[in-house]
Amino acid sequence: MPSALEQLLLPAECLLCRNLLSFPASDQVVCDVCRYRWRPIVRPWCERCGQPGPHFGPCRLCREWPAALTEARSAVWLDDGAREAAHALKYGGLPRIADDLAAAIARHVPAPAAPAPGAVLVPIPLGARRLRERGYNQSEHLARALGARWSLPVRADLLARRRETTTQTALTPVARLANVAGAFEARNMAASALVLVDDVFTTGATLAEAARALSQAGAVRITAVTFGRAAIPDFT
Repeated sequence: MPSALEQLLLPAECLLCRNLLSFPASDQVVCDVCRYRWRPIVRPWCERCGQPGPHFGPCRLCREWPAALTEARSAVWLDDGAREAAHALKYGGLPRIADDLAAAIARHVPAPAAPAPGAVLVPIPLGARRLRERGYNQSEHLARALGARWSLPVRADLLARRRETTTQTALTPVARLANVAGAFEARNMAASALVLVDDVFTTGATLAEAARALSQAGAVRITAVTFGRAAIPDFT
């Protein structure tokens, strides 16, 4: 948190609305009002992947997921201010906003409970090139901020990128699966209850492929959590 003198000379302002933050909230990047406007994901949803909406028959998003990936949840819809906040973490060189995003996750997503004793958080890793470009892994910052709130350890060494992948933004769901196929490898496996952490969920392809690598290495129960959930574009 900035000192009182720093706050007086360089008052902190909300990234989204630009209103000044009070001294007690000066360690935040997004003010409480703007965070309150983020729309939480609410039921009904697929009990496995958390995709909102009524589901009749197998869910098309998670029916091909590896069996070990049992649940994925997101905190808020990725629209308006939530999208800007996620972009600030991922592309804007503002890793400290991860704590604001982690606060939203902790508010809307229950922490791992009794079915997952000894759970650890596993951030989705970046490829070496993107890590050099950004200077940090946004998912690891988010995992560490969330771990502090949930009192869970973070193991960034359990999962690594085997190869670079192209950006998923403009790809169809089928192309997303192909893009990340074989992109991850598990290392140093020593835990069985793992919680994958990423910034955004769109189709779940990245989480599913990461879980596949971990399950092949021996993980028996994997769940996933993200800050934002994007509306899936209509590719038909």
